[in-house]
Amino acid sequence: MQTTPTTSPDFLTLIEANKRIIFKICNSYCRNSDDREDLAQEIIYQLWKSWSSFNSDYKLSTWMYRIALNVAISFYRKEQKATPTVLMGDHVIEIADEDLEEGLETNLNALQQFINELNPLDRALMILYLEEKSHKEMAEIIGITSTNVATKISRIKEQLKQKFSSRYYWVNP
Repeated sequence: MQTTPTTSPDFLTLIEANKRIIFKICNSYCRNSDDREDLAQEIIYQLWKSWSSFNSDYKLSTWMYRIALNVAISFYRKEQKATPTVLMGDHVIEIADEDLEEGLETNLNALQQFINELNPLDRALMILYLEEKSHKEMAEIIGITSTNVATKISRIKEQLKQKFSSRYYWVNP
């Protein structure tokens, strides 16, 4: 028997256990904290609506990423019509060690800026790539073939490399 969110306390437990996925997506697509909250609520609502159709043959995180990214891309497109730009959140790329070289911090900030400049699909791919998802998982989440994922990732990496080299951000630690 398929359970629905209204009959299963597991839904809230799963959301709590995987909230990092939602936060990461919201931080990547919204700069304003109110917009991040709105987007998080919309993602959770869409997850709730889709809960009964979750196929346990797939990984829960893959299902969550797919829904969250679809909601975020739709949200981004709607917001893009209203405002000229949407920037990534300030805390998407966290710097764990306060003593990192200044050049490395500059590179991380530049990477965050460059990822923000990507179109929504490419940005979603880079989020998943930085999460170290396999090409197969990325393909399932985004809804394209693994070959297409590999091609797009390769092209995006080349774009980012060119942006770095043209702006002289490379620092060798």
